[in-house]
Amino acid sequence: MKFKAIHLVAAALVTAGGLSGAALAGEVKLPKTMAWTAYNTGTTGYNQSVAIGKALKDKYGVTLRVVPGKNDISRLTPVKAGKVDYSANGIATFFGSEGVFQFADPNWGPMPIRMVMSASGSSNLGVGVAADVGIKTFADLKGKRVAWVRGGDALNVGAEAMLACGGLTWDDVEKVEFPGFGASWDGTVNDQVDAAFASTMSGFTKKLEASPRGIFWPPTPHGDAKCWDGISKKAPYFVPNTGTRGTGLSKENPHEGARYPYPILMTLDGQDAGEVYSLARALVEEYDSYSAAEPAAKGWALDKQIFQWVVPYHEGAIAYFKEIGKWSDDAQAHNDKLVARQKVLAQAWAGMDKGLESDAFKAKWMEVRAAALDKAGFDPIWR
Repeated sequence: MKFKAIHLVAAALVTAGGLSGAALAGEVKLPKTMAWTAYNTGTTGYNQSVAIGKALKDKYGVTLRVVPGKNDISRLTPVKAGKVDYSANGIATFFGSEGVFQFADPNWGPMPIRMVMSASGSSNLGVGVAADVGIKTFADLKGKRVAWVRGGDALNVGAEAMLACGGLTWDDVEKVEFPGFGASWDGTVNDQVDAAFASTMSGFTKKLEASPRGIFWPPTPHGDAKCWDGISKKAPYFVPNTGTRGTGLSKENPHEGARYPYPILMTLDGQDAGEVYSLARALVEEYDSYSAAEPAAKGWALDKQIFQWVVPYHEGAIAYFKEIGKWSDDAQAHNDKLVARQKVLAQAWAGMDKGLESDAFKAKWMEVRAAALDKAGFDPIWR
């Protein structure tokens, strides 16, 4: 089935004003020194960035400085401040674009974020359950103990989306709070909880697999429209994926599940279009080099790019994709809607009283945000 990543209804289409491929076509021209933020050292996002940096150095003489950040705020602060131009980021790319969760703050708000490219690998993201509970579908989690991580917005929204696949909400399960991601999985091993959200590649999931409890990943059947409608309404950034890498997964034992791109190479709308064109082109043309050095980087392949996702692409990247015949009229119309959505959010944010106390500000912003998006014909997703 053709899955739409987000339900968007625009009041009117914005005329595409992007640069043409012909206007930017030519050799790759990148500055001799570049910098982008990434996840902490040792993570796959950091390692992929380093591999890309080596490829850029070998081919174009570019020195890429990869700046590790321990959380979403530390990765995006240098981008917001103009100290670095890019971030190899996670789903905070979307949260920052929407101005929600940690970005529903007077110092942040919705940002004009643009994608360059992203990686979609062979692992999945989902809720892993202790095999000894006998769970086979997400509907079976009713009444069971599910981990909720304090401050873990991406984890908790992901878990909520998987519950929605089974027609459940947090009210249908026993929510067990943990102070962090690792603690939630230790709790699963120690029989304090029955299910928790993670990547199938997470080392914590291997601990559960090796324990007497064992591990099972309930599927999100790709042909189940009701399941995917539930997921999309809670977290429209998930896309169907057949996972073959991770705990308990292989080509012989694939998982019919979900994921979203990671890392997501993002910048802001004002970044030089010629530079973004060159960066996108370099990532495509040097793919063999950096993917050979770092196997996890195979997710950057051109055929794995999702051109109709939840964050708009930068005009420079679009120009390159047009040049090589990969950008369609449908992709442009979708991108225009996403840009129009960001403009609605920016206008709503401009009218906010930034002097309100933190909790009061967040509550008011979410109310104002939802009203503005509703009025413009967009789904607020979160209220």
